[in-house]
Amino acid sequence: MPELDKIQQDLGVLGWREWIGLPELGIERIKAKVDTGARTSTLHAFSLRTFSENGKERIQFDMHPRQHNTQKVVTCVADVVDLRWVTDSGGHSEKRYVIRTPISIDGQSWPIEITLTERDTMLFRMLLARNAIRSRFMVDPARSYTKSKRKKVQL
Repeated sequence: MPELDKIQQDLGVLGWREWIGLPELGIERIKAKVDTGARTSTLHAFSLRTFSENGKERIQFDMHPRQHNTQKVVTCVADVVDLRWVTDSGGHSEKRYVIRTPISIDGQSWPIEITLTERDTMLFRMLLARNAIRSRFMVDPARSYTKSKRKKVQL
């Protein structure tokens, strides 16, 4: 299928899980599950505190960037883009803050929207949704870490 080959060359391929960066949030590397069933990406966040700065609503939150590690905490600050209802895969609805921040994958960077919710009980601290990767990547569910080698991260 020459057409499929051309699309793959143009887009690039992600696996079902990837290491990504959120540089403006101070997160150099975080393991994300690529979830094409989700519309908007989600990031683990707790201790959310909104405040106003120069007429803009902002949010400060803490997060644990590593699986199985609640000792390491990163404090992040971002502009609030929206507050919207989100329904998770279990059918539960929750009002979540939405931020917009650059993501970096494989040397590329672009802004994406991310909802904030507590994901301490979830295996992945971030879900990378279809809106974030549309027109940039295809997903091969049989592969993992196509854009970076797994590295042991110092904590």
